[in-house]
Amino acid sequence: MKFILDNWMLLSVAIASGGMLMWPLVAGATAGGIGSAAAVQLINRDRAVVVDVSETEEFAAGHVGGAKNVPLGQLEQRLPEVVKNKTVPLILVCASGARANRALATAKKLGYEQAQVLAGGLKSWKEANLPVEKS
Repeated sequence: MKFILDNWMLLSVAIASGGMLMWPLVAGATAGGIGSAAAVQLINRDRAVVVDVSETEEFAAGHVGGAKNVPLGQLEQRLPEVVKNKTVPLILVCASGARANRALATAKKLGYEQAQVLAGGLKSWKEANLPVEKS
């Protein structure tokens, strides 16, 4: 007990630095993104629909095979006509994952409860050496 009282400042610094080291793990776990391998399993097993929220030009330059393009600005209007079945798993993709994370809130609001984001976006898909189509 004497050690704790004599070194309370060192202990608080150790706890704070440990918390800062753990923060990325905690923040990453709540981000809701799935990895490329998990996305492939969802596509193959559960017939997940891949929706690319990139702009049309980006989509034409390269996208996940079989993905449907619905730019982020048009998502709220066009998603219900592109993906009619709201119970099917939905994987949202963009170049890096940032726009897809914003699109996730819109998809959930529209009733797509199984919507998920591809963590790292198309970049992580390419890094996993998975096929990319061009239009």
